[in-house]
Amino acid sequence: MIVSRAERLLALMQLLRRYRFPVSGRVLASELGVSLRTLYRDIATLQSQGAVIEGEPGIGYVLRPGFMLPPLMFAEEEIEALMLGTRWVTRHADADLASAADDLIAKIAAVLPSDLQDRLETAPLFVGSRSQSDHNIDVAGIRDAIRREIKLTIAYRDEHGAETRRTIWPVAIAFFDNARIVAAWCETRQAFRHFRTDRIVSLDVHETRYPQSRRVLLQKWRRQQGISQK
Repeated sequence: MIVSRAERLLALMQLLRRYRFPVSGRVLASELGVSLRTLYRDIATLQSQGAVIEGEPGIGYVLRPGFMLPPLMFAEEEIEALMLGTRWVTRHADADLASAADDLIAKIAAVLPSDLQDRLETAPLFVGSRSQSDHNIDVAGIRDAIRREIKLTIAYRDEHGAETRRTIWPVAIAFFDNARIVAAWCETRQAFRHFRTDRIVSLDVHETRYPQSRRVLLQKWRRQQGISQK
């Protein structure tokens, strides 16, 4: 999975926070899955942004306390909207996305003033469980294909039970209470089509990019569906 530099820098900060004593660059690079050269460059970037990371190659690195985001401020309705949204994701999205929602709340809570932390924990809005699940496929794999702009071949069963095999260019996933819908360009139909994930019997990743960018395809799909660009 491709990780952005911003995500990598955040992961490095989180990793350094775990260690109270200096940790070698090789250990950090191994846990992050990057080269030593990349690690050293990332450490230099964080230091230039104000992180007090002490150490040097061959000795190890340690993050001194004090470097964190400033406290965040939210209105009451903003906190309730945030918790309702993340609780919906936790209940209705795939396992990886649900875990990310939990991590997001933990990160936000860590930098909130104490009074807002209490409001975050006691937000009164809740979401019911989904009535269906996707047993045949990994929805996280579809999300990864969308980010990487690569083709998928799926075996798809329609509402009558007829099964077809399609090569698609996935551009978006819509999450509804009782279904998840993949919006994609279908090479067989030469048009945009929508596929319920609970009817996808299997999927294969091509590892080849589709010929148009996802941004362009998404704009075309939105226009066709009459969806606002906002």
